[in-house]
Amino acid sequence: MSFLRARLIAVVMSAVSIASSLPPALLPQPAAAQAAETIVVEGNRRVEAETVRSYFRAGPGTRLDQSAIDDGLKALIETGLFQDAKISQSGGRLVVSVVENAVIGRIAFEGNKKIKDEQLSAEIQSKPRGTFSRALVQSDTLRIAEIYRRSGRYDVHVTPEIIEQPSNRLDLIFAIEEGAKTGVKSVEFIGNAAYSAARLRDVIKTHESNLLSFLGNNDIYDPDRIEADRDLIRRFYLKNGFADAQVVAALTEYDPEKKGFNVTFKIEEGQQYRVGSVDFRSSIANFDASSMRSYSRVGVGSLYNVESVEKSTEEMQIEASRRGYAFAVVRPSGDRNFEAHTVSVVFNIDEGPRTYIERINLRGNTRTRDYVIRREFDISEGDAYNRALVDRAERRLKNLDYFKSVKIVTEPGSSSDRVILVVDMEEKSTGDFSISGGYSTSDGALAEVSVSERNLLGKGLYAKASVSYGQYSRGVSLSFVEPYLLDYRLALGFDTYWKEQKSNSYTSYGVTTLGFSPRLGFALREDLSLQLRYSLYQQSITLASAYNNCNNNAANTSLAFNPTPAYIQNVLGGVDPTNSTSSGVYGYGCYGDGESSLPVRKELANGATWTSALGYTLNYNTLDNTKNPTDGLLVDFRQDFAGVGGDVSYLKTAVDTKYYSSLVSDIVGVIHLQSGLLSKLGNQDLRMLDHFQMGPNLVRGFASNGIGPRDITYYNLGAAGDALGGTKYWGASLELQMPFWFLPKEVGLKGAVYADAGSLWGYQGPTSWTATGEVNTKACPTCGLQYDDGNVVRSSVGVGLIWASPFGPLRFDYAVPITKGKYDIVQEFRFGGGTSF
Repeated sequence: MSFLRARLIAVVMSAVSIASSLPPALLPQPAAAQAAETIVVEGNRRVEAETVRSYFRAGPGTRLDQSAIDDGLKALIETGLFQDAKISQSGGRLVVSVVENAVIGRIAFEGNKKIKDEQLSAEIQSKPRGTFSRALVQSDTLRIAEIYRRSGRYDVHVTPEIIEQPSNRLDLIFAIEEGAKTGVKSVEFIGNAAYSAARLRDVIKTHESNLLSFLGNNDIYDPDRIEADRDLIRRFYLKNGFADAQVVAALTEYDPEKKGFNVTFKIEEGQQYRVGSVDFRSSIANFDASSMRSYSRVGVGSLYNVESVEKSTEEMQIEASRRGYAFAVVRPSGDRNFEAHTVSVVFNIDEGPRTYIERINLRGNTRTRDYVIRREFDISEGDAYNRALVDRAERRLKNLDYFKSVKIVTEPGSSSDRVILVVDMEEKSTGDFSISGGYSTSDGALAEVSVSERNLLGKGLYAKASVSYGQYSRGVSLSFVEPYLLDYRLALGFDTYWKEQKSNSYTSYGVTTLGFSPRLGFALREDLSLQLRYSLYQQSITLASAYNNCNNNAANTSLAFNPTPAYIQNVLGGVDPTNSTSSGVYGYGCYGDGESSLPVRKELANGATWTSALGYTLNYNTLDNTKNPTDGLLVDFRQDFAGVGGDVSYLKTAVDTKYYSSLVSDIVGVIHLQSGLLSKLGNQDLRMLDHFQMGPNLVRGFASNGIGPRDITYYNLGAAGDALGGTKYWGASLELQMPFWFLPKEVGLKGAVYADAGSLWGYQGPTSWTATGEVNTKACPTCGLQYDDGNVVRSSVGVGLIWASPFGPLRFDYAVPITKGKYDIVQEFRFGGGTSF
């Protein structure tokens, strides 16, 4: 065997030696190998032959093997310029035969009513005067269908049609059958024991289709929205103590019979935890971790709330940065005690990586100026990277309400210790034009037209102008706010207004007010704000002559202090204001047509009055939702000091507190407490117009200005006079709000039951008027103002209907007074509401 192997090797080596000595022309060639200059192009009309040859990558004098030819053919087809391409050989030449794609003359859409042509044209890749490609048209067809599905029309059908034209041109038509909207027919939950399905439906954005669905689009099936709802449900559970809660699946199934989707969220709640302990630990030298305790919003014994933990973490990390620990990182951790159902929360303060911000890049702000966005950051380029401050900036940008979406992401910088912050935004319209209408039992019908802009000139300025006209009131107002005064987070604003309130069933007089009020507001922290203001306004009273005829006659004659019996009988109609004739008759004669109260007539005689006041408001707000709160505390403390110039002086204090809490079975409890105090400064009397006026805003079941001190001077004539107001008031209300479980949530109906109690007392306005002889003396105890000022507790119970209707928020109340003052005016039914469009 070894001999045969050696012989075979010798033969092969001999053959190789002979072949190497032959000239190249005598060697056998591959059948497909050709020179590049021998390529012949056939069938091309618009595309140059050299362009076709260029796809066969070979230079002059080189040869093309089969692999290079295959690569060239593939590249030629991928250009999309040709419908077909073939390779053949003829007479030692390589022939490339092509069939060019047609040119698209025009593109049209037929059958589309819900989405405009311009929107569809911007989304497809086929373009007029471009090359027709069947693969591209197929892709465009799928894209159009996807756009319709995103808008909730899953029954859409898109068919591309081709109309041949001369010179290898064609028209491309997309025939669209839009179909009906594909809504969400049901939203169900599996595994929820602590909260009902109705309560969880309030948490998510996806709604079930109903009769009012045409007013919005939240009932349209959207996979992205469903995914976002999973996170909302999980966050809701984490906020309410369920630290182990998971939304393990969101199942969607199309129902052909209902022509809609059934959505089911599968939830694993776990158990509810309370905070067992709160501890603080630091690995940073010379950093006292216990000093962070005052920045913690987590209390021992309270329900474990992941949002409170996150806010505490953010405030601690920011405070550490203020103290000079720029790279400090606060990491919360929790140790669960499954038997005691508690979580031991530990805030660990460690030294983080030394990373700096190289740049802050902004994307998507086509209208909003860069500095409007950058001023929401508490960090700038070159500063230490702080995740808490970045998250706060993202939250602030979202709260501006200038953008549809805001997302801040990080990208690697020029070195390992540098990062680039990228702010991706999508702007939205910030201007509003609204026509509002409403009606209430106290103010009558009212209409308002307003124009506002939240981001004026892209500079973040706010401006609004409005005109209102109603049955009993009308007015004009202008408002302007600069949210960043001198590049500080100080909001400077002003309001200019003119209001006219006419007399109605509850007041005999009208009031005209012209005013100007600048204000300065700033946040002390995320949930606490302070506003400073100055108010300058002029008020004047208007009064029908019938309500002032007796005093006018008496005041305009020299007989005012000693009228003759004939004057009393013929001019005053039988009234004797000074009792000079010892008739003992007061309030009769011309008073019988409804004379207005003494303080009103005296204010009318004084003419227009200027008020100049300094004030402030301290606001504490932890509400979970400002429009429809279910949890949190809102405290509003106001004080105004009048007397900085002007004609009046006083100190007015008011506090208003509302506490919301979610109770069992989706019932929300509301506790409302309020009180106020008006103090006289110096010897100057208080005007009646400066007193507090209360009614259903304090205790429901009473008319506007229906409770408190009241003029009873002419009560024997059949009715009490004007409400005088008081200098002190208090009010307390307990209300339970609950949905109607038998109605879809989107209807927006809620019921309420409540009990109110409160009081208004302490009139300190004028009680006599020398000019008319209405002076209360021992000789004439009934000559001056007679009024009732009993500190009586008013109380009522009632039911309400709250409707977040398509026509605006509406509320109907029926309250029955239980205790009341002798001269109070009752109004059991009350209605109010309005709309904007």
